[in-house]
Amino acid sequence: MLANQKLFVHLNGGIRLPITIQGTSRRVLSLSSADMKATSQREDDGTALSQQLSSVAGGIVALGKFDALHIGHRELAIQAAKAGTPFLLSFTGMGEVLGWEPRAPVVAKCDRERVLSSWSACCGEVTPTELEIEFSKVRNLTPRQFVEKLSKELGVRGVVAGKNYRFGYRAAGDASELSRLCEEYGIESYIINPVMDKKQSILNRGFTDAKERGQVSSTRVRYALSEGDMKYVSELLGRQHRLILTLNDQQRFTSDKSRISFPKSRLLNLPPKEGVYEDCRIVFGNDDVVACRVVVETNDIRLELVEIDRIYAAEDLRYLNIEFGA
Repeated sequence: MLANQKLFVHLNGGIRLPITIQGTSRRVLSLSSADMKATSQREDDGTALSQQLSSVAGGIVALGKFDALHIGHRELAIQAAKAGTPFLLSFTGMGEVLGWEPRAPVVAKCDRERVLSSWSACCGEVTPTELEIEFSKVRNLTPRQFVEKLSKELGVRGVVAGKNYRFGYRAAGDASELSRLCEEYGIESYIINPVMDKKQSILNRGFTDAKERGQVSSTRVRYALSEGDMKYVSELLGRQHRLILTLNDQQRFTSDKSRISFPKSRLLNLPPKEGVYEDCRIVFGNDDVVACRVVVETNDIRLELVEIDRIYAAEDLRYLNIEFGA
């Protein structure tokens, strides 16, 4: 890369920032924040629920939890796109209602749009849209009431689900009942075989859940991260795992050395186990990257820059994207 070359950083939420690479023998990456305030609100803008419900009418809805957005979830989206306009229907607040221990998501919320956009090439050049419904409002619905809601309230034309999908109060309904009820309510149904995990030997090491039948799952992704097996993580996700750090006015970072540390409290999603990870990179947009080594410690994340001596970030830069090599 030539000295003093100007590029553009494409941050989460569509924010574009100019960056400049300076120096020849010693490379310095600096980010300026011009026009940040004019565009930074995009991430916080939400679509009213009524508008979401209206937009899904006539669409094809894939059913699932969609935590990790792994290759099994992608297959559901692909089938939905073959049948019509694809949507992913999931539920918010499930953990709170069911009393689960809080845990970090596999995919940061601010990064989900990027991942779904990457699926468009497999979905007829259409990016699947997410639709979230509060779990507390549907948890007591019987299987019939749930399908009736899809038909009468959401107005969907069809649904896609995996062969092992269960739904309704206390998971009373299975895929065959979903098909039967959909036919009764005039909804198309597509039941597909789950994407199987090629590492079947993993069952003997990490899983005791009776629901685990060898299919790719978010549970397996979490297990692979807990083992620090980033190649396995990439196989399950169909992409490299991206870790997102949030920054604020107090987290402006400057380093004259090649090492930068951040507290884990700034993480927006799940990191791998403690250890040293080679062949990682800080990602700016789709093409501009800074090679680094990532050291995951008990309380901190340390980046060891490979090619650049110093990195400056504007004080209102919101996120730092770290991608792990396989």
